[in-house]
Amino acid sequence: MAHEDRTRIIPGRTPESAVMLADVKRAMAITARLNRLTFNDAEEVRALFSELIGKTVDDGFLLIPPFYTTGGPDIRVGRNVFINQNCTFYDLGGLDIADDVLIGPNVSLITSGHPLEPSRRRAFTTAKPIVIERNVWIAAGATVIGGVTVGEKAVVAAGSVVTRDVPPNTLVGGNPARVIRSIAE
Repeated sequence: MAHEDRTRIIPGRTPESAVMLADVKRAMAITARLNRLTFNDAEEVRALFSELIGKTVDDGFLLIPPFYTTGGPDIRVGRNVFINQNCTFYDLGGLDIADDVLIGPNVSLITSGHPLEPSRRRAFTTAKPIVIERNVWIAAGATVIGGVTVGEKAVVAAGSVVTRDVPPNTLVGGNPARVIRSIAE
């Protein structure tokens, strides 16, 4: 079920949560195969990633394994995208990655979570989309949380935790990430 703020709430022990679990199992099987590959297996990595997301990625797409995800069907990837090794994508809320995006090693894009209240944590999964616009660079070890849009040509500094929207053409960093400066051509 979706809400006005784009939050998706999936109650446990429902048909919707069963579909979510089936997607996780499918993703685990595909990523296990993908993670046996190396940098030299780029064509096979593209084929398996395409199978994972249900859409063909372009020849400019490059992912260096290992890679981890909980789904796949909710990931949309543009042209000429680079994903470095050891990235984690929790895509239940939807993950849109535009053209010419660079994602550094150990980056986590996490669209899902649980309610804060202890009595409800196991009862629901919540999810909000992440949008990464064109020509963004997300540096090593950064984490982007659901509900965030990273604006065109922005840079997320290494190790940052992004909890709110990133304006276009800016460098953000820290925990929580804040605007450090504007980026000029």
